[in-house]
Amino acid sequence: MSFLRRRKGKAENAAEASQADDDSEETEKEHESGKKTTRRKRKEASANRWSCVSNCCWLIGVICSIWWFLLFLLNAMPASFPQYVTEAITGPVSDPPGVKLRKEGLTAKHPVVFVPGIVTGGLELWEGHSCADGLFRKRLWGGTFGELYKRPLCWVEHMSLDNETGLDPEGIRVRPVSGLVAADYFAPGYFVWAVLIANLARIGYEEKTMYMASYDWRLSFQNTEVRDQTLSRIKSNIELMVATNGGNKVVVLPHSMGVLYFLHFMKWVEAPAPMGGGGGSDWCAKHIKAVINIGGPFLGVPKAVAGLFSIEAKDIAVARAFAPGVLDKDVFGLQTLQHMMRMTRTWDSTMSMIPKGGDTIWGGLDWSPEGNCNCNVKKVKNNDTNDVDPYRVNYGRMISFGKDVAETHSSKIERIDFRDAVKGHLLANATHCDVWIEYHEMGVGGVKAVADYKIYTAGSILDLLHFVAPKLMTRGDAHFSYGIADNLNDPKYEHYKYWSNPLETRLPNSPEMEIYSLYGVGIPTERAYVYKLTPAAECYIPFQIDTSADGGSDNPCLKGGVYSADGDETVPVLSAGFMCAKAWRGKTRFNPSGIRTFLREYDHAPPANLLEGRGTQSGAHVDIMGNFALIEDISELQVIPGLKIHLMNYRPRIVLELQHQFL
Repeated sequence: MSFLRRRKGKAENAAEASQADDDSEETEKEHESGKKTTRRKRKEASANRWSCVSNCCWLIGVICSIWWFLLFLLNAMPASFPQYVTEAITGPVSDPPGVKLRKEGLTAKHPVVFVPGIVTGGLELWEGHSCADGLFRKRLWGGTFGELYKRPLCWVEHMSLDNETGLDPEGIRVRPVSGLVAADYFAPGYFVWAVLIANLARIGYEEKTMYMASYDWRLSFQNTEVRDQTLSRIKSNIELMVATNGGNKVVVLPHSMGVLYFLHFMKWVEAPAPMGGGGGSDWCAKHIKAVINIGGPFLGVPKAVAGLFSIEAKDIAVARAFAPGVLDKDVFGLQTLQHMMRMTRTWDSTMSMIPKGGDTIWGGLDWSPEGNCNCNVKKVKNNDTNDVDPYRVNYGRMISFGKDVAETHSSKIERIDFRDAVKGHLLANATHCDVWIEYHEMGVGGVKAVADYKIYTAGSILDLLHFVAPKLMTRGDAHFSYGIADNLNDPKYEHYKYWSNPLETRLPNSPEMEIYSLYGVGIPTERAYVYKLTPAAECYIPFQIDTSADGGSDNPCLKGGVYSADGDETVPVLSAGFMCAKAWRGKTRFNPSGIRTFLREYDHAPPANLLEGRGTQSGAHVDIMGNFALIEDISELQVIPGLKIHLMNYRPRIVLELQHQFL
């Protein structure tokens, strides 16, 4: 029995062992199954991940392939193919002005000097801080602007000037690019002088008869001589061009702010040293045949006020309204508007374009020289009539706090003077801000005082800027002036701060010289603004254009907080045309030698299709440099000055209104 029991025990043990083996096998199977499931999930996740990467790579590859294929077609197609397509759509294309004039037998005669305006000339780095390693003689301004995207804070640091001196910060040297390439293109594909240079080359001009008077457009005009001796270089180059071209005098082509810069030069070159160039009172008469001003802001531009006051213009105001707070906050690691304000407020040249002449020129609380203006500005063809009823707009109120304030008679508006207001507590703790701006030292009381004054005309704009930007205007007062001279024999007008203001200086004693003013019309141009207070925040700019202010169909002049008048999109007609049309016309106190003045307005016509690019009939401030009619006029004037341009189209009512107020 014991044997049987033992045998039974063995059997039981064997059964238990067998059961354990089965359990172990099941566990192993479950474990293997779990491993397989995990591996399968990992493979699926990996497959999904690689699928996404593959799709992205595939998409990039397709885009690149299409791009290279299009480039291949562009280089492989005949040179005449784009013209063939354009002609098939729009009809026969006229010859470029240079080709047309060469067929007529015109050839180069007078040497040409180009004077670029603000921001259109290239600037390159010659010395910088460690963050700018590898950028020696690379463009910081102009070209691709690649460094702006790669290292924005470093770029802002190197593009800024010293806030006290208006010159180079310690350890930084940014200098203007030299040669025709300095301002032929602002950025790849965006021409400035390139089209004009190419057309002049077709009638025989070359680099020895064309000179780009590039300068650091950030500096005040006199400081370009103090730091870089730019005015002396322009003087020497003009003398050399006259001497090496058979004694033919130069024809000077300033554009935009370059118009004011060359006005300053003409006074500087004849003034005695050390303040001036010591060329003598007959230097201009001996060396300059004609000055052909293009889009000249002779009397300033309201856009400069908005830029200094709130770092805005119409486009930026619209962007702020479209994406509220974005530009005021950190974008790519910097507070965009604050950094831009800090940088541009070190550029003293911007103050040269503050409106000149005060209320006498730009209008007061209840009048403006433009008066009733048709704000549906468009090109009017020869056989068209503009039957839209004009709307009365008071452009004299350059800044108004509120749409109702802009439209109400001044007798019904209660205003509180801001000039002696106590600024109160600081707006921001500077330690919390990425960058310091002058508004951070302006208290809540100061902001309220500015808004409570409600209306600012050209006469009170200067007081406003002194109140909100005292350091900026302290430098500006040393270099620029904005008044109207009562007595030009007063010795104070011999100082360089008056030389760029045509209302406070005389033209040279050069009766054989000719002065032209060529500019575009037919584009709504910023003339006055409706402002509001910005909601309080840390490190903020307290004022901004009120984009909700809109005149609708009743007042089409007011859109997005901006009152528009006729002009070239940047310079109103009033500023571009008045000096040549009236103040310099004939022998006047500003033109004692009777230099002949001529004027032409170019009606704006946008491009008919994309193939025309920026158009050949544009009147826009920069695009006019590609206007065929303007290029043809300029090309002819190089050969026979005075040949073709004559007074035409300047708004006679503006002249009469200002003649009553001013002359």
